[in-house]
Amino acid sequence: MVDQVRPADLAAWFAAEPAAAPLVLDVREPWELAIASVQAAGFEVRAMPMASVPAQLAALDPDQPVACLCHHGARSFNVAMFLEQRGFARVANITGGINAWSAECDSSVPRY
Repeated sequence: MVDQVRPADLAAWFAAEPAAAPLVLDVREPWELAIASVQAAGFEVRAMPMASVPAQLAALDPDQPVACLCHHGARSFNVAMFLEQRGFARVANITGGINAWSAECDSSVPRY
């Protein structure tokens, strides 16, 4: 099951099973990344636009905790479900996306 995790609760979700270095998979488009991005803090951030995920699947570790991020949470939920269906052990959708990240974690991240 894909977990739904608020940005403010992400660190706790990652800490629940600290076996592998956690990843925030940002599935937004390059133009969106140019407007607003999250800063890594105890996790890796990797940009991979949603449409490119199937082709780049081999670049991801199915044993690594992966939390997917987009603008509001719809695209990232679809990618999280895709990863889970392909055997990824621990997957979450960051509910509310980068918009919620700005409101809950880092107000310096622009909202758009």
